[in-house]
Formats: sequence, structure tokens, C-alpha cells
Amino acid sequence: MRKPPEINSKYFYDDRGSMLFERICELPEYYPTRTERSLLERIAGRVTDSIRAEELVELGPGGSTKNRLLLDKMAEAGRLRRYVPLDTNETVLRRMAEHLADRYSGLHVHGLVGDFTQILECVPRGNRRLITFLGGTIGNSRPREAVSFLSRIAALMGPDDGFLLGMDLIKDTARLEAAYNDSAGVTAAFNQNILHVMNRRVGADFEPDHFRHRAFYNSKDHWIEMRLVSTRIQTVRLPAIRLELSFRTGDEILTEISAKYDRDRAASMLARAGLRLIEWYADPENLFALSLARR
Repeated sequence: MRKPPEINSKYFYDDRGSMLFERICELPEYYPTRTERSLLERIAGRVTDSIRAEELVELGPGGSTKNRLLLDKMAEAGRLRRYVPLDTNETVLRRMAEHLADRYSGLHVHGLVGDFTQILECVPRGNRRLITFLGGTIGNSRPREAVSFLSRIAALMGPDDGFLLGMDLIKDTARLEAAYNDSAGVTAAFNQNILHVMNRRVGADFEPDHFRHRAFYNSKDHWIEMRLVSTRIQTVRLPAIRLELSFRTGDEILTEISAKYDRDRAASMLARAGLRLIEWYADPENLFALSLARR
């Protein structure tokens, strides 16, 4: 079998893709979002108190309101000074800044617009910062890429800073695969939508209806793979990057991986990035975990 071409998963999130992902987060099969939020509700105060956090730096908040669970605890302790969100959507950041400034008296919001992997080094210096990377997004990177990115986060951190990382956990294969193959077909629509994005971004002529969604758990690499499978013989042209792709029936495009962890794998990954795991929080079913680390 030929190695499938890949599309970077960051192209999922145009307006329609973001809307579809919000619907995915509400599906009964998709446990990560609600499980992480439940965890945060339980441990937010312990996390912010453990480093006496004065600032929250959030990578890729999107439209999430999970940040308020941490900001509330920092405000209750009288330590909240600054919030630094990094996101590609300037409109969302401005709306969030206005809302949070009204909610928390004296809070300074320093938003950074752009792909957080590209603007990470623009994060302002601070003291007693809690840096968060939630939602299990670290799973979209292969191990070497994940360690490289976490190393850049470690380089930003001072001795009093903490890093809170959300990770989906290794579990029963049926439970994992159901989360990416929902009965309502929302994930399938989300996956196909990336082809519409490529058509707009690089002038491609994909016909999304001629690709079907496929998601499965790769137990060797401990990750979910999302793919699009060609349902016929076809040729796709991407003139902006001078590329032509030929597909046979059954040929695939890899659109996303979503790596799963356990405590040992997480601790090893953090250590290779120059970070030390100091607290591990998991839900009672061991579906999802939050790890707190320091340099």
C-alpha cells in the first residue's frame, strides 16, 4: 500500500469546521471535552494554589470557557493579574478580552493573534504564570514533534511557572473509535470539510463527496488515525503548490492523528522536553488526564 498523502489538521478550522467541532464536543460518544471540564472543576484551585499563579497563558483557547475555572480561582485568591491567550481568531480574542475585563476587575488581557506554534516566543515575560495547553491537542503531534514543541514551552518558563497539559488516555479500543465515528455523522462531515478548505486555500479541485470518512485506533503507535478514503479513481490538482494527486478506489489521505497517553508515557515525554511532572489528575474512569509540570 502506498504511503498516504497528509493534510495538516490545522486546516480543519475554518468557520464551518469550528462549528462542526463544537457540535462534536457535545456528542454522547465524544467524552474528552466534558471529561476535561469536569476535571478542571475539581482541581482548578489546587493547581493555581500550588504555584500561586498570578497569570494565565492559554494556548489556543478558541471559544472555550474552561479558562474561567482557573481565572475564578486565581481571582478568589486575590492573585489574578494578567491573562495571555494565543489564538488565530482576532474576533474571538477581542470578544473574550472584553468579556473577561468586565468579569474580573483590574485584569489585564494581552491577546496574541496567530498560530500559537508560530508566535509562542512572543509570549510576554511574567512571574508565577500558569501556561495551559488543553483539549488533548498535544495528541495531534507525533512524539518527536510534541517533544520539540514542549521544549519551546519549557524555554519560556521561569522557576515559579507551571504548565498544565490536557491528554487523552489509552483505553478500550471500542470506546476510542466510537468517539471518532459518531452515529450522527458529524465527525465525518468535519473530516470531509478539510477538502473544502483546501479548495479555497490552494485552489484544489477536490470533490469531497467522492471521499468517505474513516477513523481507527493504531495500537502500535497509540493513536487514532483519521483518514479520507477515495471512493473512485480520480485526479486532484492543487495548482497553487504545483501538485497533482492520483487516487485509486480505496486510496487514502491522512488528515489527523490523535495520540493517547498513560502516566508513564506522559512523564517521559515531558522529561525529554525538560519538564518535570509534579501532579497527575485523571477522572475516575481514566478517560482523560491533566498533568502539571515545572521546569
